[in-house]
Amino acid sequence: MKIELPKKVKTVIGELKAHGFDAYAVGGCIRDSILGRTPGDWDITTSAKPHQVKAIFPRTVDTGIQHGTVTVLMDKEGFEVTTYRIDGEYEDARHPKDVIFTSNLLEDLKRRDFTINAMAYNDETGLVDAFDGIADLKAKRIRCVGEPTERFSEDALRMLRAVRFAAQLGFTIEEQTEQAIRDMCGNLEKISAERIQVELVKLVTSDHPEEMQNVYDTGIAAVILPEFCTMMETEQHNPHHIYTVGEHTIRSMQYIRADKVLRLTMLLHDVAKPVCRTEDENGIHHFHGHPQVGAEMSRKILRRLKFDNDTIRRVMALVRAHDDRPPLQGRSIRRAIYRNGSEQYPELFEVKRADILAQSSFLQQEKLLYVDRYEHMYQQIMEKEQCLSLKNLAVNGSDLIARGIQPGKEIGEILHQMLEKVLEEPELNEKEALLAWYFKA
Repeated sequence: MKIELPKKVKTVIGELKAHGFDAYAVGGCIRDSILGRTPGDWDITTSAKPHQVKAIFPRTVDTGIQHGTVTVLMDKEGFEVTTYRIDGEYEDARHPKDVIFTSNLLEDLKRRDFTINAMAYNDETGLVDAFDGIADLKAKRIRCVGEPTERFSEDALRMLRAVRFAAQLGFTIEEQTEQAIRDMCGNLEKISAERIQVELVKLVTSDHPEEMQNVYDTGIAAVILPEFCTMMETEQHNPHHIYTVGEHTIRSMQYIRADKVLRLTMLLHDVAKPVCRTEDENGIHHFHGHPQVGAEMSRKILRRLKFDNDTIRRVMALVRAHDDRPPLQGRSIRRAIYRNGSEQYPELFEVKRADILAQSSFLQQEKLLYVDRYEHMYQQIMEKEQCLSLKNLAVNGSDLIARGIQPGKEIGEILHQMLEKVLEEPELNEKEALLAWYFKA
């Protein structure tokens, strides 16, 4: 099998070999190359020790030297070069107590997580596939290298990575590997929220976000996102729904583009339904107030998972606004944009459509038509550059002070009154017209 290595990768491998060391491209870059995907980065494994790698290349960074990794800089591009190693005993399901360098490539490959990630290649030797990763790629299968319980004991995050790879590649998880996940998923409690977050984002933004079903089925969700388990188990006896809250959530994720904020919004848009559910005298379920409660729950969940403040803010705003349905009148649409925040548009329309498409067929076409009209009116408002916030108001605090209003709370109250008037009558957003309206009023 011939794999076309990038020129700089060939140069790194060539330099190491010229100095008497073995070197191969390894791991995900080989997997992706065989699958016809473009690798995100190229990792290199070598028999050279870190200090020997540093001696060969003029520009290096000690990115993980205690574990044998040195980043070699070629122009402005970095390539991680890691010494063949054997991991020592794992004490915390996260890190080996120590690392032993070895000159044996196979010893290095056997410590890796899955067979599809345990292949190495250079132009001279060709493909090294000691654990039948090629067969697993052909079978579209995620299988641990060796004994699954040993691999997951070494690093519990590998259990979530298995589901993530299945989602990214459209693969299934091999039976013994999946059973080990079910048996050992409790060890994910030992993994940092930051590492969980990275894998979760890769999963939900993959081509197969429906693998969240497997996150639930294997027991992983009970550890990393227990709210999702409650959603999966919450029925919706309501004409608008035919799925549990969790099943509806999974389907809604499939109907929206693979953007981090949008997929997280769909994951959490109905997170509060279980706590807001009521039942009327006819046995119909209602979920009054779930967007507002859900926004707050989303904040707590995303903070727990160590998401950045901007992501939290954006997801919360979309969750809060996802069920907002203003009347199709200019003043109502302008007020909705002001209420929800103009920065939520036009993404809010994507959220609404995904939500509707994941519901029952009851009034579905009418709901979609409503969103189309809502979006059309929004576009007209934006084209006309109508005022939707205080910053676009034709009058500011200085104008009011010039008219004799004392600085203080009253300034803000007057500006808000003016904004309310302009939301009703956008043509009034001119300085003299607004001042004349207020002071006559």
